[in-house]
Amino acid sequence: MIQDIQRAYQELQQAYRATIEGWSATLELRDKETQGHSERMLELSERLGRRMGLNEKQLEDLRYGVLLHDIGKMAVPDAILNKPGPLNDEEWDIMRQHPQFAYNLLSKIPFLKGAMDVIYCHHERWDGSGYPRGLKGEQIPLYARIFAIVDVWDALTNDRPYRQAWSVEKALAYLQEQAGILFDPQVVENFVALILDEEQTEPRLPAYQQ
Repeated sequence: MIQDIQRAYQELQQAYRATIEGWSATLELRDKETQGHSERMLELSERLGRRMGLNEKQLEDLRYGVLLHDIGKMAVPDAILNKPGPLNDEEWDIMRQHPQFAYNLLSKIPFLKGAMDVIYCHHERWDGSGYPRGLKGEQIPLYARIFAIVDVWDALTNDRPYRQAWSVEKALAYLQEQAGILFDPQVVENFVALILDEEQTEPRLPAYQQ
């Protein structure tokens, strides 16, 4: 009986994971700019989380949050999400609501309770200048503070239609400049150390530069 219960639980966990991965893939089909974005960040977020002492359950919550961090963009109109030029103020107001859209959609799902820290709060900033709630400092959940740095790193070190990817050195310098302003200084310190360690031990380019 115990084995049957364990097997059923594992099957349920696998079904949850498959559903989450499907939602993430659906979003990337709709939002061309984010294609490959979530997958690239999964491993890096996990490595940073481990470095900061997260246990396996916390790492799982972090992973689900990474996969679903932009799910609220499903509620953003195509005309805004795929606009070729810069957004106007009204369009930015709508775009900045995507964490709230995600919270409204997913917050009542018990399985995603831990992941909501990333989904709802990954655009909050250390100095309180972020959105949607203007959280400040350690009011921002740790998962979100970890992912915020990985999210910006991925954006900076990959090509965008409006600019070329930054070098590792330039991107690291930016994160260090923004420590204590946009980002948690302790998380920045751990992230910089992680990247520098990998640069020294890996003879090939990291995945985010390939």
